[in-house]
Amino acid sequence: MFDTLEQARLSELHVTSDPETQLRAIIAIHNTRLGPALGGCRFIEYNSETDALNDVIRLAKGMSYKAALAGVPQGGGKAVILKPKQLNNRTQLFSSFGRFVNTLGGRYITAVDSGSHLNDMEVIAQQTNHVAGTRNDGGDPSPATALGVLEGIRSCVKSLYGRDRLKGVQIAIQGIGNVGYPLAEMLHAEGAQLTVTDIDQARLKQANHQLGATVVEPSEIYRVECDIFAPCGLGAVINDQTLPLLNCKAIAGSANNQLASDHHGALLQKRGILYAPDFIINAGGLIHVSLARRDVDASTIREKTLRIGHTIDTLLERAQAEGKATSDVANTMAEEILFAPSLPDRQNRDRDDKKESAA
Repeated sequence: MFDTLEQARLSELHVTSDPETQLRAIIAIHNTRLGPALGGCRFIEYNSETDALNDVIRLAKGMSYKAALAGVPQGGGKAVILKPKQLNNRTQLFSSFGRFVNTLGGRYITAVDSGSHLNDMEVIAQQTNHVAGTRNDGGDPSPATALGVLEGIRSCVKSLYGRDRLKGVQIAIQGIGNVGYPLAEMLHAEGAQLTVTDIDQARLKQANHQLGATVVEPSEIYRVECDIFAPCGLGAVINDQTLPLLNCKAIAGSANNQLASDHHGALLQKRGILYAPDFIINAGGLIHVSLARRDVDASTIREKTLRIGHTIDTLLERAQAEGKATSDVANTMAEEILFAPSLPDRQNRDRDDKKESAA
């Protein structure tokens, strides 16, 4: 376990169990150089405790990188609650989780994530002030996430075809939930042609009727011939099994940790598939939550979210110039911010270099 923590450069790991409320939760704090760790609370079933641990570590690291490249004053953290197969009382469970968050004294701020909802955040807020995305500070961040993904897709289209208009662009969306459906609505409004999949049949029917989207089975979404494949569900969907099936020119979606392993980024590059790294393109929700709780006005938040497209432009240009996978370049860009020496350290190093040169 400690090797895993050290490889991820994780700074803190906190675990709690409260049998009375069925709470079993893990909070990972990756990096707080830029500010308190901010990241959602994931509430899903896991096959094992090890899976939950690995998930929270990867998610926390992704949040650090996301905050760094989004330019918000936050560190990276994440929480997972292992969802019981038979839940007795949701309110009691999230109340207990709120008390757990409060014990960390503000080093971690929680928010909505897969499986948790706005009402859960309201429950948590009764136990701690260290929660974001409630009705008091702007509410649901999902539309902001979708807006950022839209701008990232626009940048990918511009890189592929030299234009940023989305009319006629073929886009396959995997998952049309809290982020995927608003994204589909925005894309439809811009004239994109949509293919969608989800396990929620009601959502699929809605997308077909309202947006004219073509519906396919979950296993078929990878094979859809399209310009953009947009993963908007859970992570690790680009893996050894799915990568050979891809029939897209670019991947740009809202899901966290889309690559099952780092080497899949290089494999995408080898296949000529452009990849917009998830922790850049899906940062709209983080921007919204971080700035709304600081009472920043909505227009400023929107303007900063729209700049996600500019960040993707910069990334694609640098990756092309360096001949590297976009995932590797994105990691480097974030690490240059998170792990670079502080200003006094750099000054001391420069002074020592000058001394050695003079000698």
